[in-house]
Amino acid sequence: MNYYSTNKQAPLASLEEAVVKGLAGDKGLYMPEQIRSLDKEVIADLKNRSFHEIACTVAQAFFGEDIEPETLDALVRDTLSFETPVVPVRDNLYSLELFHGPTLAFKDVGGRFMARLLGYFIQKEGLRQVNVLVATSGDTGSAVANGFLGVPGIHVYVLYPKGKVSPIQECQFTTLGQNITALEVDGTFDDCQALVKSAFMDEELNRHKKLTSANSINVARFLPQSFYYFNAYAQLDKAGKADELVVSVPSGNFGNITAGLFAHRMGLPIKRFIAANNRNDVFLDYLRTGVYTPRPSVPTIANAMDVGDPSNFARILDLYGENGNPYPEICQLISGYRFTDEEIGATMKSVYTETGYVLDPHGACGYQALIEDGLAPNETGLFLETAHPAKFKGTVDQILDTDIKIPAKLKAFMQGEKKSVEMEKDFDTFKAYLMKQ
Repeated sequence: MNYYSTNKQAPLASLEEAVVKGLAGDKGLYMPEQIRSLDKEVIADLKNRSFHEIACTVAQAFFGEDIEPETLDALVRDTLSFETPVVPVRDNLYSLELFHGPTLAFKDVGGRFMARLLGYFIQKEGLRQVNVLVATSGDTGSAVANGFLGVPGIHVYVLYPKGKVSPIQECQFTTLGQNITALEVDGTFDDCQALVKSAFMDEELNRHKKLTSANSINVARFLPQSFYYFNAYAQLDKAGKADELVVSVPSGNFGNITAGLFAHRMGLPIKRFIAANNRNDVFLDYLRTGVYTPRPSVPTIANAMDVGDPSNFARILDLYGENGNPYPEICQLISGYRFTDEEIGATMKSVYTETGYVLDPHGACGYQALIEDGLAPNETGLFLETAHPAKFKGTVDQILDTDIKIPAKLKAFMQGEKKSVEMEKDFDTFKAYLMKQ
């Protein structure tokens, strides 16, 4: 299958080219020429299949033309060494727990799949070293770094905003060493993302180094995230709770909800979506006005969502822009809510007091959006709990007056020595650093 740019000014690319390049030459994001639907009979049978079998079915629809079935099966199997369970929180309201992977965050699926797919192309084509640039507001960096750790022929540079990720998140990508380098940027996530995008557009730098991205701008990062939407539906369908399904997604760079929208386009019967924002609410403004106005991000306790110019908004516009103006269809399918730190904290406290369930700040946004939206009696609400609360232990303990246990996986990261390279946010400094590597 070929992939086109959302800006429509770059040549079509193969899957390999789209994955290795990351960003199209016209600064657009790659999109598949076709989004194949799954038969209703296949979707109805998902409840009888394992997560691996479900993911293989979805992956075949995306990548089946370009990767042999046996190889694709092995890639998926190696990616999914963990489950994503649906957990009841209260009547007709469920949490999809996506934090059971190696770094305890939902991005483990996309990070691990991309690492293995890129490694496959490197080995198949005999490519010289590929350098992965990834900007992170918290969880992307750890998921990508751990997914690519030790993969031959790949070096990863993680750019993160100084002082704006949690201490545990930081140690998950600054203590690894080997082929992982952490760059501590004196700026915001948007500054980090701008550096990555500028690097792809710099001809001299690209002649010197083969660059790609592992942010959700890369099709190999965001598309596999659709796996767990299908798996969640299967679990709810098995319990007789999948009819009239409403899904609330904590949204920062919008890769996660975009993967859900792709699943919906493939035939997954989700009634509607909710984009749950913190104070960085440019998408909500778009829903209200029809005008997209990016602005500098502001720091919040839900730091992985601190994005003021979400890249994947371009994919959402493209997905629903086939007949001209995408705004009416987007508004019909997606609603939006925004929450302050105080409101997020209040949600975490009330849910813990009433149910004993511990939300992280991002999951709290997703949960509260379902409450604000007001589910109809026949609707089932599903919110994505995107990271383990212990990754934000200081914040969670302060709000809940608890001392939550740190899982062994996180403790292992915390024992390492932090190694990072401090970096100014101007591109010339970043380029000069990469040119010397």
